[in-house]
Amino acid sequence: MGDTFWLMLGWAGIYAPLFLGALGSIFGCSAAGQAACGAMLDVESGYGRLVGLSALPSSQTIYGIVVMLTLNRQVTIETAPGLFAIGVLSGVALLYSAWFQGKCCASAIHATKNKPEIFGLSAAPAAIVEGFAVFAFIFALIVAAGLPAGGAG
Repeated sequence: MGDTFWLMLGWAGIYAPLFLGALGSIFGCSAAGQAACGAMLDVESGYGRLVGLSALPSSQTIYGIVVMLTLNRQVTIETAPGLFAIGVLSGVALLYSAWFQGKCCASAIHATKNKPEIFGLSAAPAAIVEGFAVFAFIFALIVAAGLPAGGAG
C-alpha cells in the first residue's frame, strides 16, 4: 500500500475521537432527551433534573476533543498506524459509551417519572458507564504520549 494511504489513516485517527465521541453523544443525548420530553408530560415538577440527566452523554464529546488535541502532530509513515489505532479505538469506545449512557439516562428518567425519590439511585448506572468512557480517555492519553512527535517526512 502506498504512503498516501497510511498518511490518510493517520489523519483519520487524529480526528476520529472527536467525530465518534460526538456521534455517540448525539445518539445518547437524543435518547435521553426524548425520554425527558415524554416524562415532562407526566410530572408536575423536576424538569431541570430530567433535562440535566439527558445532557450527561455530552461529556464524551469533550473527551474526544482532548484526545484529538493530544494526537495532533505531524503525520508520518512512522506515526500513522499508532494515530489510527489510538484514535479509532478510543473513538469507538467513546461512541458506545455515550450511546449506552443515553439509554441508561432514558431508563433513569422513566423510573424517576413514576418514583421521584429514586432519582439519584436510578442515575447510578449512567455514572458507571461514564466511568468506562473515562477509562478509554485516560488510556488513549497515556498511549498517545508514547507516540513519536513526528518529523520531516
